[in-house]
Amino acid sequence: MQAASPHRVDRRLAAILAADVAGYSRLMGQDEVGTLARLRAHRRELIDPKIAEHRGRIVKTTGDGILIEFASIVDAVRCAAEVQRAMVDREFDRGEDRRIAFRIGINLGDVIVEDDDIFGDGVNVAARLEALAEPGGICISGVVLEQVRDKLDLAFQDKGEQSVKNIARPVHVYALGPAEIAATPLVAVQARPEPAHRSAVRRHAVLAASLVAMIGIGLSVWWVWPHAGSPPTSPNGPSAAVIGPAAPRLSIVVLPFLNLSHDPDQDYFVDSITDDLTTDLSRIPDSFVIARNTAFTYRGKTVDVKQIGHDLGVRYVLEGSVQRLGEQVEVNVQLIDAETGGHVWADRFDTDRTNLAKAQDEITSRLARTLHVALLQSASRQIAQEKNPDARDLIMRGWALGYSQPTSQASRQEVQRVFEQALELDPGSVDARVGIAHVLSANVASGFSKTPEQDKARAQQLLVEALERNDDNVRAHVAMGMLRRYQDRLTESQIELERAIALDRNNTGAMNQLGWTLFTLGQPEAALPYFQKAIRLDPQSNFVYSNYAGLGGCHLLLGHVDEAVDALKRAHAANPRMWYVTLFLAAALGLRENTDEAKAALAEALKLKPQVNSFAKVRAAFPDTSNNPRAVALAEKTFDVGLRRAGLPDK
Repeated sequence: MQAASPHRVDRRLAAILAADVAGYSRLMGQDEVGTLARLRAHRRELIDPKIAEHRGRIVKTTGDGILIEFASIVDAVRCAAEVQRAMVDREFDRGEDRRIAFRIGINLGDVIVEDDDIFGDGVNVAARLEALAEPGGICISGVVLEQVRDKLDLAFQDKGEQSVKNIARPVHVYALGPAEIAATPLVAVQARPEPAHRSAVRRHAVLAASLVAMIGIGLSVWWVWPHAGSPPTSPNGPSAAVIGPAAPRLSIVVLPFLNLSHDPDQDYFVDSITDDLTTDLSRIPDSFVIARNTAFTYRGKTVDVKQIGHDLGVRYVLEGSVQRLGEQVEVNVQLIDAETGGHVWADRFDTDRTNLAKAQDEITSRLARTLHVALLQSASRQIAQEKNPDARDLIMRGWALGYSQPTSQASRQEVQRVFEQALELDPGSVDARVGIAHVLSANVASGFSKTPEQDKARAQQLLVEALERNDDNVRAHVAMGMLRRYQDRLTESQIELERAIALDRNNTGAMNQLGWTLFTLGQPEAALPYFQKAIRLDPQSNFVYSNYAGLGGCHLLLGHVDEAVDALKRAHAANPRMWYVTLFLAAALGLRENTDEAKAALAEALKLKPQVNSFAKVRAAFPDTSNNPRAVALAEKTFDVGLRRAGLPDK
């Protein structure tokens, strides 16, 4: 009888990264739903893309942890450093006790392989190093340091030999703390500088690479086309695809930007913008943006835009440059239609050279918002020429029409008609439901609705159905937040709008609506930053009048009379047809005792809306605000006093 052969154990050398969330139980106790949503967003938008970028493989996950295997230890450490550096920016505006921070441990060692899982001391050491890391920090073993010390410019600190649980020998530990990571330019996790004779060439390449995603996020905020039908790409070069019906509507490649000034001081600025934009771009549902590796194959080459569109199967190409002019830094961007070679949109952003770090977030966000609208309008023009648009075409056209004339009753009727047609073509469409609900709610707010209660009920039903299908739909949360305010369910309105901003930090519509909800709650001080940020991010928007009106209204309730008058005059200039803006301006001018101007503004408001010819009717026109005691108390001291001076009677 033949003896049984011994069971073979498969082993291999692997780079192992172990990570967990510091204080996970505490965070879940504070806000279970919000914490899970943020963690999902971090995974989807940052961690998983970084793992893929650095050729890692997720071995397994737990509630708050993840184990990843890399073929290269350099890739493992670089991935960890890039994730931790990006997390600094993603969580910077939260209090320390509410901030999500990962601890990461990395080891290089022999592992046992069983199916798709790995075991052994190599894995155990990584897990123990993770436990030694500070929140937001990284710990590596001595063998890892030996492999990366000449390849990555990261200043790990020697923590000496540490005895760790279930490991026979002490482990020599090196740590990179959260403070060092926060102060590390993203360029530092790239390869060390090359020899002097090649350093100038490399510096140019790094700057171009770091800005390559800069405007890709511009697909952001409202709408992008799905992945379906998008051509594959290869890290070895562009894929062969023909632009045409198969190319997604809003597909785009962002080419490496040119550094016209060759200023090394711009490297950190450029890299930080790249990281932020890449993160923001990953937030967009159903977008198709060519991968960075593929885009880089065009670096330093003379390119033909039409050929790139043909090669990559994209409709748009984005290119630009960064140039230092004295103490100013100028970023120029242009969006090109790959089918025609024509320019769709161009913009320029200026900042002070000494203020680059502060400017990067604002440039990133403004770019995201502005480019999104340009792409949407360009696609809408193409759709208008087609005989048989499908449901998603109609939805895209509906939002583009809404942007073009947001306060026109006729345009809203057309927008609703387009969304209704989309829902007929696709009865399961979440986006068609959200579009219809948005129009119905806006009509209720502006007084266009002839059946407000019926319209509110239908809007609510549509949004409940939409959120049941996709709870991460930003537009649905914005529309629900708006609707809840009109239903006098202000706390729910605030929750919905805060959720929308958590999902999309650049959504100026959510900022505007949250500002008005806080205003209605009698919290003008809390509302001010939302209106201010919306104005900074989208100063050319057709909705900017509403942001200036909110800003002026908050200053009015707070008794900041000069600031109120200035903001409300800006709102009136942006849209002189809004009766409530002119009414607010009359109150602010009256409070400032500019009696003649106040009377003229009141007369203009009554001409626009004759019904508000007494205090009783004004209160009826703002039922949500007039029902809130705190808002009423503030209005009595400011708004009411100003309108009385302007000549508004009580009855």
